[in-house]
Amino acid sequence: MAWLGVDMGGTASRWVLLGTGGVIARGTAPGATALRADETQRAAFDAALASIRQALPCAPHTACLGLTGAGHAPGATLADACARPLRLPVTAVRVMNDATLAWHAAFPQGGAGLLVLAGTGSVGLGRALRGPMIEVGGRGALIDDGGSAVWIVLRALDMIFRRIDQTGTPDDCAALADALFTAIGARDWDTVCARVHTLPRGELGALALSVARAAHAGDPQAAALLARAGDELARLARALATRCGPAPLVMAGGVLALSPAITARLHQALPGLEPQCATLDAALAGGRLAQAIQKDTTR
Repeated sequence: MAWLGVDMGGTASRWVLLGTGGVIARGTAPGATALRADETQRAAFDAALASIRQALPCAPHTACLGLTGAGHAPGATLADACARPLRLPVTAVRVMNDATLAWHAAFPQGGAGLLVLAGTGSVGLGRALRGPMIEVGGRGALIDDGGSAVWIVLRALDMIFRRIDQTGTPDDCAALADALFTAIGARDWDTVCARVHTLPRGELGALALSVARAAHAGDPQAAALLARAGDELARLARALATRCGPAPLVMAGGVLALSPAITARLHQALPGLEPQCATLDAALAGGRLAQAIQKDTTR
């Protein structure tokens, strides 16, 4: 018996094949989105799942997938779209949002728990001991995604070009501008604008590493921006605590690794909540949930 867990993000998909003795295999595949809004997205989605299926050393009996863009009530159409490239019956497939799968990774025993995820985007998920899952944030970069990698990059560019508007130079954030423009590969507005507007979300978010490098090099504006990111993530945590009540708080995602200043700010801004920063294995959690599907279908 084997059970497949998939954590699909915009830049990469991570998978784990779980057996009765533990992990059989794990790997990565191209990323994709469950939005599947056009032919290009649909093709990328199918290709990512087909790539996973081809890499498996044996066929799974059931699969659980956490998909970016899936929403929190994915329907049968999306489950069928996953089942076909995985060559599974739709009844053997469970689909959920990738953030929901991450919540299960953070709280494998269930119960009450608060999770703030800060990666390319940002979102908070919480549940009281009894009650529905509550979501805060997670509205995408065009609306918010405060504290996320994309948010950091866009705020940095806004800061730089506002100073250029005023003085003709990046002025007091010159180190930040140098780091970011070097990573983008351009300094003139037309080229920077074209590249920022056409980069995939994951690649845009990856530019946050340049902001972190500038902060590490001593740029005060970059350091202040990372502190603001910590404040934004703390806001999500406080909102969850207010709506769900006291519960363990886990913070996770690549943004937390950008700088110790972010996690320091979180602890400072969340007195009494005692946030625990963790690295989550959502794909493994998916494998365990897939195993539960197998148990349910054989009862």
